[in-house]
Amino acid sequence: MFVDSHVNLHGEKFAGDLTEVVDAARAHQVSTMLNICCNIKDMPEVLKVSEVFDNMWASVGTHPHDAKDNPDITAEDLLKHTDHPKVIGIGETGLDFHYNFSDRDAQIHNFQAHIEAVRDSGLPLIIHSRNADDEMEEILTREMKKTPFKALLHCYTSGERLARAAAEMGCYFSMSGIITFKSAHDVRAIAEWIPEDRILIETDCPYLAPVPHRGRRCEPSMVPLVAERLAEIRGWSLEETAKRTTDAFFTLFEKADRPNQ
Repeated sequence: MFVDSHVNLHGEKFAGDLTEVVDAARAHQVSTMLNICCNIKDMPEVLKVSEVFDNMWASVGTHPHDAKDNPDITAEDLLKHTDHPKVIGIGETGLDFHYNFSDRDAQIHNFQAHIEAVRDSGLPLIIHSRNADDEMEEILTREMKKTPFKALLHCYTSGERLARAAAEMGCYFSMSGIITFKSAHDVRAIAEWIPEDRILIETDCPYLAPVPHRGRRCEPSMVPLVAERLAEIRGWSLEETAKRTTDAFFTLFEKADRPNQ
């Protein structure tokens, strides 16, 4: 059985066939999915999806792209949702200095509020980081020294230095369909040495469909393709890869119930 640790199923891209998409994932042995909130205003939709399907979980957060929409967000705004039985993580949050859809100050404020919510809730932090390696390392190092917390760098595409620093801090990493891309040599090189008990897999659907489906809408049924490539990189069997990545998910997201298999 596989876990897709990062899906975006509440948007309009799945509005017409969500049930069929989830059924297809189950048919491909995807037992569990985590539906990610990228803007706190979307929490009703995020929760609706998680409540309809078994073993579908949710996070609460605001993506750095949308930090501008919530310039005064506080930890309390996020914590209002963490008592919900389906909410198992805080995020997606972080820094994106590639697109800069929100200014840097707003992104940093947003990120700090999420870190505070993680400390208060005990839930893990789901981090997006792009073209912000130095700033991300600085913030994580400073905040982990204050009080350590669980964190996941999702869809990891940043550099080796940040990866090694984050690994030393005990962070988890998630590999997406990018590891199947022909040009993704650096990402595969990092996937070779990340601590074996802290690797997850994801699709980040509807984005980043793995080879041979590039250019199509990505779906959680494609996460086994990510597992297959990770298995090749690590020299594991597919069964071992499924077990390791599933175990890592439920170790990180302790609030989630593991399905009977």
